[in-house]
Amino acid sequence: MGTLKTEIQTPTSADRPLIRRHLMVGWWSLLLFLTLGIFLEALHGLKLGWYLSVEAETRRFMWTLAHTHGTLLSLVHIAFAVTAGAVAEASHNKLNIASLCLIGAGVLMPIGFFLGGVFYYSGDPGLGIFLVPPGGILLLIAVLKMALVVTSNKKS
Repeated sequence: MGTLKTEIQTPTSADRPLIRRHLMVGWWSLLLFLTLGIFLEALHGLKLGWYLSVEAETRRFMWTLAHTHGTLLSLVHIAFAVTAGAVAEASHNKLNIASLCLIGAGVLMPIGFFLGGVFYYSGDPGLGIFLVPPGGILLLIAVLKMALVVTSNKKS
């Protein structure tokens, strides 16, 4: 029976700023979106009509989606940083593309949902919701690039 060997690779000097950037974005945005979640819970607790009324259902739903997507994307940033550190020999170009796409998704999706709830019309989200699909596409590209990097990463 063979033994499974795992090696921890040291990130290259070119990858360290990228890793640090995603750790910072991940942890700071996690703080932001968890704070938003606590704020939304406080709005529930205070039973504010402009947030809990039937007419405000769209606002409540959009803001919940902004909180949820922002929180999950924050965790994806942290996972990205850890993964980028583990595949130190990976193509730096692919990592940069994935990084930019992930940052774009982490901005567009939560802001799109949030703005969709700030200005809404007869139960339909506001124009901010149009930021969500491009954010989703950027997220798919980022995940695809990282999956390709991890798959193609070969150890000597």
